[in-house]
Amino acid sequence: MNILFDVQHLYYLPQYLPVYSKLKESGVKCQFVFYKNEESELQHVCEQIVAQESLDVVWVENWEQALEIYKSKSPDWIVFGNAVQDLNVLHKYSKTVLMQHGIGPKSCYYDVSENPTTVRFVEGQHRLKRLQDLYPTGCFFDSGYAKLDAAFDNQNSSLSLHDLGLDENKPTLLYAPTFYPSSIEMFDKSFANDFSDYNIILKPHFFSLTKKKYAAQLKRLKHFAKQPNVYLAKVADYNLMPFMAISDIMLSDASSAIFEFAALNKPVVWCDFYKLRWSYRGIFKYRFKQRLDSDISYFEQVAIKANSYKDVKNAVSEVEGYPFENRTATIEQLAGTVDGNSAQRIVDYLLDHTS
Repeated sequence: MNILFDVQHLYYLPQYLPVYSKLKESGVKCQFVFYKNEESELQHVCEQIVAQESLDVVWVENWEQALEIYKSKSPDWIVFGNAVQDLNVLHKYSKTVLMQHGIGPKSCYYDVSENPTTVRFVEGQHRLKRLQDLYPTGCFFDSGYAKLDAAFDNQNSSLSLHDLGLDENKPTLLYAPTFYPSSIEMFDKSFANDFSDYNIILKPHFFSLTKKKYAAQLKRLKHFAKQPNVYLAKVADYNLMPFMAISDIMLSDASSAIFEFAALNKPVVWCDFYKLRWSYRGIFKYRFKQRLDSDISYFEQVAIKANSYKDVKNAVSEVEGYPFENRTATIEQLAGTVDGNSAQRIVDYLLDHTS
């Protein structure tokens, strides 16, 4: 049995690696298809991580090259982390999998299944039912969220606050915003000083660190990082899970990180205030609403909501020990069963459905 993983972006790896590990244990041959970066610094980071994880990699320049690789190798399964084109071509050679790289509230979570892969692994009965209703001919399997398996097998224990230059005697805030819509530029420049009694780990989306269009976000993050109580994650720190393991409270916005941290039974503050592009404001605000799915309403069942930066301090004070009545049920709905065995369920399915 042969499986190829399509790595369009580095941040797909935390979802893939737990499955890859279980596949190796079952004797399955796996390769990763990485897309070369035009920026040499990013390419170097990818190469470092490939070596660090001991991955068998094929490098391609673009999707056209990747498609030719998939056709020539004809693996049993090809695993994707997002929507993909040319499925009608691929299905002549291989079966395909979608493991969506995030479980957040953006409408694209559901839209990506308009062109169905052979199977899509999903997280929880709520998402399963919605996808089945939207795409009745699609094949969906509730596996749970493989990325969270790492929290159960001590993969993250090697990272410490000391390693990051932070104070082990202080509680730690993990600020993990997405790139759009994002709260980063709405955080006051005094953020680090306002929370000087805490360590602050800044773990933004990969795009906030690498895309020129989000340069203002990076500038604000670097301003925060000037203070001694702040660590700004590097591009090579592609996996959020190790930071989640050593943090006490999360701050996030329209990001799946909220569900991920809450699934570990840790307190979360939802920063529901965003810097919107002009094309998403005023009479165009409907575009903002279209970008976010109704699943964002579930955030208030697992997190305390801050409507502006000035509300964040009180929210942080209140969130520890806050009695979220429906939190456990909500997490099971939206992240599936969180037991460390999601990757094994995925592997069992792939083995059982390989002809």
